[in-house]
Amino acid sequence: MKTANTEDQKYRTTDMLRIHVEQDRISDELDELREGMKRHAEQHVPWETYEPLTVVLRDEVNAFCGAALGECGRGWLSVGVMWVQEDHRGNGYGRKLLEAIEALAVERGSRKACLDTFSYQAKPFYEKCGYTVFGSLDDYPPGHTRYFMCKTLTQPPADENQP
Repeated sequence: MKTANTEDQKYRTTDMLRIHVEQDRISDELDELREGMKRHAEQHVPWETYEPLTVVLRDEVNAFCGAALGECGRGWLSVGVMWVQEDHRGNGYGRKLLEAIEALAVERGSRKACLDTFSYQAKPFYEKCGYTVFGSLDDYPPGHTRYFMCKTLTQPPADENQP
């Protein structure tokens, strides 16, 4: 039996298998991980890839002034990052970016949207845009709260079998 280093001994689970920390991710193993998750998911729901969405705010000389980044899939828009440069805030650009990424997501089949924000960020802004809090983590990061928010973008199509 091989002698494991101290780090490996900390995570040892059996004599045959062990858990250890690796600093570098191996691409082939990541592909295997993704394929394993896909096979598992397909047992429950049809597999769907997520499509990245990018909406950028630029000025008259095409300089970057802000953006909304997200992805859509499974009928949802997930807004990952939204930001407007400080000197352009308060002029409605944040709302326009959010509306643009929501409209793009609806075109691509999304009916709902979700995002998260912190107590020191834009919760009131998102509430004004129709998002509601469905969960929170207190003291994350310490002294603050992380909020999870969602919004209905469109109503689901009427079920033809319903009266």
